[in-house]
Formats: sequence, structure tokens, C-alpha cells
Amino acid sequence: MNHIEWKPEFEVGIGVIDVQHHRIVDYINSLIDSKGNAGRDDIGLIIDSLIDYTYSHFAFEEALMEEAGYEFFSVHQQTHEAFTQRLNVLHKSFKDGVDVSDELVELLKTWLINHIMSDDQSYVPLVRQKFSVTEKLSDGGWLSKTYHRFFVKS
Repeated sequence: MNHIEWKPEFEVGIGVIDVQHHRIVDYINSLIDSKGNAGRDDIGLIIDSLIDYTYSHFAFEEALMEEAGYEFFSVHQQTHEAFTQRLNVLHKSFKDGVDVSDELVELLKTWLINHIMSDDQSYVPLVRQKFSVTEKLSDGGWLSKTYHRFFVKS
């Protein structure tokens, strides 16, 4: 199975979101690398980390859209919810002893790329307008506080 090669067209132009998307791609590639090279426990750790990070990303992205007043926030949130339900089914199957690695990788590759290229692009203009490009993750503003709430472990 081939790696996902990060391409500039995957970027939405919001640095913090692009970094998160790239991190999810790294997790997917780690899962691909683990196939046949790692034990079940190691694969389980990668899957757990991938799913946890994806949930954190969705929560952060939703908070960003909601704060910006994105008109289609609830639709986007429902898209995330449908996807997380599918992830939960695969995660349970894995815990029940089923090898879901290939199915999980294909789901993530297809969904992530399509979601970034279409759904995520729709909120970008409003978020970029709402949050100044000068706002940084370390300035103590809303973006910084929200990022730390989801991604920085105390």
C-alpha cells in the first residue's frame, strides 16, 4: 500500500489546520508502514493515536468554525460525526480481533483528501477573515487558547 504524499493542494491556507492535516497523514503513513512490520499491540497504538488525534482535530476545527460564525457549521459537524461513527465501528472491530488496517487506511485516505479538498475549503475564507493572519498560537488569544485546550497535554 502506498503512502499518502503530501501535496500543496491539500493545504487550506490556515497554518494550524494544515499542520493538523499533515499530522493525520503522518499517522496514516505510520499505519501503512506498520502493516507486516509491527505487532498487533503496536498497530493498536497507532490506530488509537490516529483516532484520538483526528477527534481532537475535528473538535478544534469545529470550534474555529463556530467562533467564526460559519453558516454551514452544523452540516460540517454532521459530516465529522458520520465519519467518527465509521471510525468507531472499525476501531471496535480491531479491538475484537479483526484486521481492519487496510480498510481503515483506505477510508482515511479517501475521506481525508476529499474532505480537505472540498468541505474544508468552504469555511476557509470566513475563518481567514475572522482570525487575523498575525494571530499566533502563542499569543494568548482565542486561537492560542483553543489550540492548547485540544492539543497540549497538561
